[in-house]
Amino acid sequence: MAALTLLEARSLTCHFGGLRAVDGVDFDLAQGEIHALIGPNGAGKTTLVGLLCGRVPVQSGSIRLAGRDITRLPAHARVRAGIAYTFQITAIYPRLTVLDNIALAVQSRGAKNLAAGSLAALDRVGLAGRAAMLAGDLSYGHQRLLELGMGLALRPRLLILDEPTQGLANAEIEAFKALVRGAVPDMTVLLIEHNMDVVMDLADRITVLNFGRVLATGTPAEIRANAAVQAAYLGG
Repeated sequence: MAALTLLEARSLTCHFGGLRAVDGVDFDLAQGEIHALIGPNGAGKTTLVGLLCGRVPVQSGSIRLAGRDITRLPAHARVRAGIAYTFQITAIYPRLTVLDNIALAVQSRGAKNLAAGSLAALDRVGLAGRAAMLAGDLSYGHQRLLELGMGLALRPRLLILDEPTQGLANAEIEAFKALVRGAVPDMTVLLIEHNMDVVMDLADRITVLNFGRVLATGTPAEIRANAAVQAAYLGG
């Protein structure tokens, strides 16, 4: 049986002056999949994600989430609708404790037992032993894991991860992959990632952007074998 479509974007366009950062993009996410978005620097990945999560206004085209038109919803309303986004540049609250950072995410979804839910979320990303530390005192890699924990704690329909393995050690990357695999099928994951080993290992499907347009979408094997993708991005 075909997977249900969670998100459907049609003819999305966004330009900055004469630059068409996203140029008529059609993009679908299936319920419960891990979908990677890759492409050269400047391909339009960040702008497309900004359109999906409401941080960049849609100039033309449409976005539907679980059948609901969210094209004009602001970013905070899309969070309530079930879209969580972790940033390429870590966005935590450095002067709050690690536990308090997580608690803000747990509280926002209306959890009944805040303390237990927060500790469970920290334990999930391996940071329970650092609960009392100030978040700003964590290593960069642990800050990235804290942000992932905050995203998971929201229990969104769609979790968007922007360069999540940047700054992580190899052991942390393996832990991250296990966390993402464990998150589905309860949520859909959109992964923007330059580490091709991570992409090829995790993704069910991959979309390749180039010059603001979709160059190809397919399984990891299909993307590896695509001559146009090889020429534009993967090389060899």
